[in-house]
Amino acid sequence: MNGFLLVDKDGGMTSHDVVAKVRKRFGTKKVGHAGTLDPMATGVLVLGIGSATRLLQYITDGAKEYLGTIRLGISTHTDDREGEVLAVCDASEITDAQIKDFLATQIGKISQKPSSVSAIKIDGKAAHQRVRDGEVVDLPPREVEIYELEIKDIRREDNFVDIDIRVKCSAGTYIRSIARDLGIALYVGGHLTALRRTLVSPFAIQECGTYQEREVISVAEGISKVLPIRSLDFNEMNEISFGRYLAPNPASGTYAALSPQGEFAALLENKIVAEKSVAAPIMVAVKE
Repeated sequence: MNGFLLVDKDGGMTSHDVVAKVRKRFGTKKVGHAGTLDPMATGVLVLGIGSATRLLQYITDGAKEYLGTIRLGISTHTDDREGEVLAVCDASEITDAQIKDFLATQIGKISQKPSSVSAIKIDGKAAHQRVRDGEVVDLPPREVEIYELEIKDIRREDNFVDIDIRVKCSAGTYIRSIARDLGIALYVGGHLTALRRTLVSPFAIQECGTYQEREVISVAEGISKVLPIRSLDFNEMNEISFGRYLAPNPASGTYAALSPQGEFAALLENKIVAEKSVAAPIMVAVKE
């Protein structure tokens, strides 16, 4: 079994939980995912099965889109609703204009401090695991890019303010950090109460289903949505099976090659070898 599984993850499950269940469903240990979702979060989780696991890196780096809800007036140690409450403040005096002004500063390339309970690894161990083990974790800021940040609704309940947002962003962006930083900027604390990922570019939530029922799409179909495509003839297929170079492709960078039958055959990259431009195979498909 080789291909991609487009899952709409339920809340309460870790990404690894989904991987384990998909391994059991298809009877293979070779399953991976393109980007962790917290247990609280729902939505798009792209899984690679068999040879497709080697291609997940080309999906992980794509744009993401999320729908989230921020609550002002409560801060937690995880920056989301599952964490221990650190402080409760009266946020009733916070205005819509204050919220909009700060969130406008988050659009574009920004320096963002990841949550201490993120999946970022420190010396091979995930930050969230270190926190659970009682360690103090302080991750340095990193540059991320937020392409779009739309405020969908602002609601007030008791002394709290709830803000529904839609965010389209680069890989590595933490929506929990936006919630935390908004709360800090307004001196009332904030955390994320809901999160749904609606896009792992180019795969949208409308293409996803449950891990129990969604059918696998072929490696060729999946990678064709991510990378430029080159169709090979029989002679070229024979050449790359021996790791030989082909004539260069007009496309620059990495691109996927398909066999005459339309199956994924290889990843190719234009290179200069001995002062000659060639298409070099950097990954050749192996039947599993």
